[in-house]
Amino acid sequence: MSILRNIKNLTPLLDRVLVQRIKPEAKTASGIFLPESSVKEQNEAKVLAVGPGAVDRNGQRLPMSVSAGDKVLIPQALVFHSMKWLTNLAVQFGGSPVKVGEEEYTLFRDSEILAKINE
Repeated sequence: MSILRNIKNLTPLLDRVLVQRIKPEAKTASGIFLPESSVKEQNEAKVLAVGPGAVDRNGQRLPMSVSAGDKVLIPQALVFHSMKWLTNLAVQFGGSPVKVGEEEYTLFRDSEILAKINE
C-alpha cells in the first residue's frame, strides 16, 4: 500500500525524471469517438519533476537533459500476445511505474529519455 497521496509530494533523486504519459485522443478531429481497442498507447510524456542530476567521479553534479514541463519521447512498452495461454504480457522498457490513486506515472533515468520534443 502506497502512502503517497499526491504526486507533488514526490521528488526524484539524482538523475531520475518523473513523467506522465500523454493519453491519446479518444476522438478524431471531426468528433468521431474511437473505440478503446483502437487507441494505441503513445510514447509521448510530460515531465513533471526532475532530480538534481547524477554526481560524477569528481563529485561534480551532471546537468539534466530535460526540465519540468518539457514534452519527451519515452521507451514504448511492448505487448506480447500468446494464443496458447490466451494471455498478454506487457514488457516495459526502462522506468519504474508509480501509481497515485487512479493516475499512473513513471520514473526514468535521464539517460532513458529518448528525445525532447521542441514545439
